[in-house]
Amino acid sequence: MKKLTLVATAITALLSTSAAMAQSTVTLYGILDGGYNHVSGLKNGSFNGIASGIMEGSRFGMRGSEDIGNGFKAIFTLENRLELDTGSVTNRPNSGNQLPDRVASTVNANLPVGLSGTPVALGTIAAINNAIGTNAFGVNLAGNLFDRQAYAGLVTPIGAFTLGRQYTPGYLVSAAFDASQTQSSLAAGQVASLPAAFDIRLSNTLQYGIQTGGVTATLMYGAGEIAGSSASRFLGAMAIYKADGFSVGFGHNEKKNEFGQKSLTNNVLGASVNVGPGALYGMYATIKDENPSGLSPFFVTAGPVFQNAYNIAFRQDAKLMHIGYRLTSGVHTIVTAFNRLDDKRAVNADTDSYGVTYTYALSKRTNLNAVLTRFNNKGAGQIAPGGNGFLGGVTSTAGTDSTNVAFGIRHAF
Repeated sequence: MKKLTLVATAITALLSTSAAMAQSTVTLYGILDGGYNHVSGLKNGSFNGIASGIMEGSRFGMRGSEDIGNGFKAIFTLENRLELDTGSVTNRPNSGNQLPDRVASTVNANLPVGLSGTPVALGTIAAINNAIGTNAFGVNLAGNLFDRQAYAGLVTPIGAFTLGRQYTPGYLVSAAFDASQTQSSLAAGQVASLPAAFDIRLSNTLQYGIQTGGVTATLMYGAGEIAGSSASRFLGAMAIYKADGFSVGFGHNEKKNEFGQKSLTNNVLGASVNVGPGALYGMYATIKDENPSGLSPFFVTAGPVFQNAYNIAFRQDAKLMHIGYRLTSGVHTIVTAFNRLDDKRAVNADTDSYGVTYTYALSKRTNLNAVLTRFNNKGAGQIAPGGNGFLGGVTSTAGTDSTNVAFGIRHAF
């Protein structure tokens, strides 16, 4: 099976300067991934149905390259998200617009004395929770055509310069050192998905990337595009060193919210080493967000008192840890992993996951997949398993565990 990974498509395609490429090429590519998905522990019982993106998010894209001489090359990528089961470009969690129980309780506890617990406050909290759950939690709810990637750039003798919608440096490091390669509910990021622990992709970004020897490195700047303000600006950088038998990497992301306050920040450290017939992966990430982004539209009428309470409810302070082993032998690929989200906040919303995935290659482009993942939610933890192409949402109540069993087919073209 041809190995198609997030890092391969996002970094190698970006920086490749292979002389074997034609003077000018445009390539149509994609992945169609879908199958049966079972998730237990949800509010209305178990989900049993067809899902798109069990191992990898379904997509199609166009990638172009033009050799313009003297070591320069023009490149572009346009990549669309699609739902194989419905044909849509958006999806929502199996739990719908339900938010974690801790959101309402934290908000209520942080309202002023005299307002907390009143019918007016509880009604307002319910209305805001519904609005956030309906309009903020899902994948590509705006329905953008090229939501996955959309960038153009120039490869030069001193590196590649690209601009548009791109994967962030910190996220690329987390993907590179995930034994699952972000695939399936077993991926490390699944236990830190609501609220999102990483900015996976960002629009309006300018990136510089270089490959030299065994080092791949990128530097990214995201423009907030608000005149006279640093609001929504982003900075990120990463470096990965790959040698025979092992690799190490570090990535950093930081951004500001719509008020110019420091928001979601990540530091990611990862490594992999060949052990026996496969490879052992390890990853450690910090997640810090004192001023969550994107909440302000929901408080136009509720006012600053509720906005402050929701900011507290959606703050993040956690450590994400991953260890996994990946083995490919002929047509068989087996991945086993353990993930832990260690929440450092007072609510203590911890989640562990562990399991195994199996892939059988029918050909170089088509394979069958099986997934078995268990989520253990502790304290106020309430995350349900999703997939590479969709969010799992939340379980019925805080502390409720969940099991994911999935069987699918994936075709790459």
